Amino acid sequence: MSFQAYLDNIEEKTGLTPRAFIALAKERGFDEPSTKAGVIIDWLKQDYSLGRGHAMALVHVIKKGPKIDAKHVGSSGSHRDESDTLWLDGKDNRP
Repeated sequence: MSFQAYLDNIEEKTGLTPRAFIALAKERGFDEPSTKAGVIIDWLKQDYSLGRGHAMALVHVIKKGPKIDAKHVGSSGSHRDESDTLWLDGKDNRP
């Protein structure tokens, strides 16, 4: 599953866009550099029933923003993405 597909699946499951999760995380102080991934994973599991893989996709965008490593772009395999920039504003709004 591509990185973007993880984010799209999270939106389908929760009704929240990745950008909405970023805002919620910021309200809780989870965007601070000192916040460990495990804290965010636990929050997403408890409040939204997200598994580790989906939670880690959100950890990335919360902590590092929408850019992903170019090695995942256009590569072969199930984890490839079409762009090095993830769309955070909802799958139905993607240009």
